[in-house]
Amino acid sequence: MEKGEGMLSVEEMRALELNSQYFGVSRLKLMENAGKGVADAISQKFNPKNLKVKIFSGLGGNGGDGFVAARYLAAAGADVEVILLGDPGRISSKEARENWDLLKKLGCARLTCLRESSELGQLDADVIVDAILGTGLKTQLRGLFWEAVEAINRSGAFKVAIDVPTGIDSDTGEVMGVAVRADLTLTLHDLKIGMPKAKECGEIVVVDIGIPEKALTHAGPGDVHIAIKDRAPGSHKGDFGRLLVVGGCPRYVGAPALVALGALRAGVDLAIVAAPEKVAWAINAISPDIITVKLPCEVISSKVLEQLGEEIRNSSGIVLGPGMGNKPETLMAVPKIIRLAGEAKVPVVVDADAIKALSKDPSAMRDANCVVTPHGGEFKILTGAELPEEINARAEVAKQHAKSLGATILLKGNVDIIASPDGKVKLNSTGNPGMTVGGTGDVLSGILGALLAQGSDPFKAAVAAAFINGYAGDLAAQEKGFQLVASDLLDKIPSVIREIKNQTVCITPLNQN
Repeated sequence: MEKGEGMLSVEEMRALELNSQYFGVSRLKLMENAGKGVADAISQKFNPKNLKVKIFSGLGGNGGDGFVAARYLAAAGADVEVILLGDPGRISSKEARENWDLLKKLGCARLTCLRESSELGQLDADVIVDAILGTGLKTQLRGLFWEAVEAINRSGAFKVAIDVPTGIDSDTGEVMGVAVRADLTLTLHDLKIGMPKAKECGEIVVVDIGIPEKALTHAGPGDVHIAIKDRAPGSHKGDFGRLLVVGGCPRYVGAPALVALGALRAGVDLAIVAAPEKVAWAINAISPDIITVKLPCEVISSKVLEQLGEEIRNSSGIVLGPGMGNKPETLMAVPKIIRLAGEAKVPVVVDADAIKALSKDPSAMRDANCVVTPHGGEFKILTGAELPEEINARAEVAKQHAKSLGATILLKGNVDIIASPDGKVKLNSTGNPGMTVGGTGDVLSGILGALLAQGSDPFKAAVAAAFINGYAGDLAAQEKGFQLVASDLLDKIPSVIREIKNQTVCITPLNQN
């Protein structure tokens, strides 16, 4: 067994595939690499000359890997039959369809299409390859798939599974009714988290499929795909989060409004701004979409903690700090607000003036689930640390302080650095020089707050939010150049999310690093 330092879930592997495509390695190329890797592994174990190989293929990407393997094994001299379980007109993966058509055109392997289990017959083969379903199975096998697995298991042939044996839930290792009992499993890129529990895997070998380094180290559309919650048809108001924004002062009315609007555009159901009364009225005038809580004060202070506590308990996420100001009584209230959030188990984005307040009491972040979003100057105020210019050294400093603070850090810059308390680090290169304008960080905090309010893991939410915000800025810059204002990003946020959900991300980040 090789690799496996960070075993992958189904959604994490899917994210890597989407990121790979974004960074220039297409899914077609990944499929080609996977199929060739499978064929090479079989050829190393057996002399392929006249080797009788039957490849059972499904209608998705795993089947496509099998089609590619068939082509390479046939080229090496094997006698190959591909047994497709279903109608070739229903092959669901574009890449798999291309490889099926290529197999037909080349005529290098016999192609059999099974629609009923009665057509299975005797399996006379030296090697049977399971390319039926792979990862992602969450329901019991039935019908033709069940019968095919039973027939494979009855055979005396050497059995090779691609990625995971059909019938295994790769996230849990559970057998979904029946599973292929493989002698060898050739898992793609890295181990899947359920594999160590599944004895049906047999020997496990990791096949390198050419995932580019940037797909692992940089934020990409795959990170957004797994952070954004899908909306079921029967959803109700509030199912997608209730975000509380605590901030605002007479000088900075726009900041909490931008946070709330960014959150709404990112999909949160309710965005509520708790602000001093006069500020709250001004925010109501900015947008009818924002709910306000009018605090009886000139500036936020400990005097309104009781009212804030009630709002916190009714929320699923908080953004604390935008436009809050730096009056002494405000700064003293910040750690108390964070601790109230911790007691209520509500995640907090610590932004702007709240970051400065925590420089005197950073331990408050250990009492809650926090993501702190400093730029370089705020990072120094919070930690006392100088940031190196070199990006890897900079990332190392961020990682160290994420651990010491017990909070996820989203360090904003030309290249954003996202670091978690448990040592994970990712970089984000979306964004452009036009985004140095004031307010883009507030939009970022709104997106991040929305994802947290919908239940996303803090590190995953921070990575996704950084990508969305920068990508929205890139789309805005394509239209308007670098003469942007923060509100230009707001209307682009749904476009970014829609493109990613539809898997049509096509532009290259303007900020190449």
